Amino acid sequence: MVGRSAPIHGRVAPGFEEVRVEFERNFARRGEVGAACAAYHQGRPVVDLWGGYRDARHRAPWEEDTLVLVFSATKGLAAMTLAVAHAHGWLDYDAPVAAYWPEFAQAGKERVTVRQLLAHQAGLCAVDRPLDVDLLGDLDALAGVLAAQRPAWEPGTCQGYHALSIGWYEGELLRRVDPRQRSLGQFFQDEIARPLGIEFYIGLPAEVPNSRLAALKVLSLADLRLRAHATTGTAAGRRFFRAVCNPTSLSFRAFTNPGPTRKNLAALRDRRFLALEIPSATGIGQVRGMARAYSALATGGAELGVGPETLSALAAPPEPPSADRRDQVLKLDIHFALGFLRPSDAYRFGSSDRAFGAPGAGGSLAFADPDAQIGYAYAPNRMGMALLGDAREQALQDALYRCLGR
Repeated sequence: MVGRSAPIHGRVAPGFEEVRVEFERNFARRGEVGAACAAYHQGRPVVDLWGGYRDARHRAPWEEDTLVLVFSATKGLAAMTLAVAHAHGWLDYDAPVAAYWPEFAQAGKERVTVRQLLAHQAGLCAVDRPLDVDLLGDLDALAGVLAAQRPAWEPGTCQGYHALSIGWYEGELLRRVDPRQRSLGQFFQDEIARPLGIEFYIGLPAEVPNSRLAALKVLSLADLRLRAHATTGTAAGRRFFRAVCNPTSLSFRAFTNPGPTRKNLAALRDRRFLALEIPSATGIGQVRGMARAYSALATGGAELGVGPETLSALAAPPEPPSADRRDQVLKLDIHFALGFLRPSDAYRFGSSDRAFGAPGAGGSLAFADPDAQIGYAYAPNRMGMALLGDAREQALQDALYRCLGR
């Protein structure tokens, strides 16, 4: 724990002071090491806070331009690229994936729609072939592996979190529909990051120095096993942690290819790994940039060329699978739609069910709330244990909405 001496920086608009109070309490009472939080309301920045240490071991402070790995919160930024493609008329969410990617039709996937794939209903949550850095860096070879994968269930009947694989499928789909055949990371830079003036990468460029990166404080696999029962708090959370520690389970397979978990944790400091475009996991950037991107969608989408038809699709109610609604990987009753997590009884965020976003391992969260016209993001470098709803983030989000209510 860093404690009360942690340096806190940034600004809040008048009326949003309570968010800063809770941000400071995260360091004083909730074990925060380093973090940032940002929010836009009606297109205007109202919260931009950062503090603590990007590297606690060396007492290196979290700076205004510190970049942090946000794990699965990357999924929301990746889904934005497909929303832009949809707005351009390149992609129909209800078309078969194979209409754009003919090789995808192998192994019983010929009728899988884009909507089903992005809702984690395609049964492609685990990849059977072992993956490594070399294969993941060769998008053509990776596409062949993905196309050959057989679904774990009849697509559309169940849902199972495609923890890593969803990003690779999204990336190849985008390459197929983009007239310039750009990778998803490059498309994100060209069509979202540069127009909005934000710094966020899906695949870390070599020229970004290590001195700008937040050093993650992670738990070992042994710690996860020991603390799972005590810290998850719910039967569903305990089911998930038991499953993800079982090498024969679908949950384990969904999260641990490439490599076993202990190697994944070491890879978080490996520039070769961080340079890969894994649109479900390797997003690194400034937290305010995530909030700014979601703000563009929460306030009409014009800055990104996203019109009412696409925005209505993003905020529409999710279409559940036809049979089992419990997520086969996460063991929760949660909902996904068009690449985004949506609010549910198991996990609430935003002001209404029309919100859409993505949380990340360890506590990060970013989302758009079109009803309140909010773009919001938070990310720490000390990874928490909650499956969903980290107490540090929840305190900030609750304070933000209390301020809005006043």
